[in-house]
Amino acid sequence: MYDWTKWLDHVTDPANRYTLVDNGDGTYTITPTGTVMQQGTPQDQVRFNNIENGIVDAHAAIALLLNYARQNSWEIETGTVTLTNTLAFPFNDSQKTVSLTKAKENGDYIVLAEISAASGNAGEIVITDKLINGFKMAFTGSASSVTVKYTVLGGYLK
Repeated sequence: MYDWTKWLDHVTDPANRYTLVDNGDGTYTITPTGTVMQQGTPQDQVRFNNIENGIVDAHAAIALLLNYARQNSWEIETGTVTLTNTLAFPFNDSQKTVSLTKAKENGDYIVLAEISAASGNAGEIVITDKLINGFKMAFTGSASSVTVKYTVLGGYLK
């Protein structure tokens, strides 16, 4: 299980002040000055590797969910859609309706989306208006085009 890290900024008063000492050999020693108001979280291999472990754990959990779904004969639909945006940032007209090949019994399904290509900043993928025969997908960034691979799970429980 992922061990969550609460990250804190290093805060001094006054902020971003340093003492510069000439070592006499062409080098200088730079020392932070001021009172430490809040000690920041160290940025080291232990904490960064913890983030990596969390990412691996999340991918493993998704893989287990997909394997469970396949073993229980859930129908899994996959596809690719290209979303286009013709407006200038911060506006975006990338929303597109995605039709399902087989209608679900209800709208309680999960859509997993993965960006496979983008021409610019894609931002986040947003799934809305889930119906039994499809859903809408959009991105929030300023890219002109984003290609998304999607996987649909569920929608069969009454």
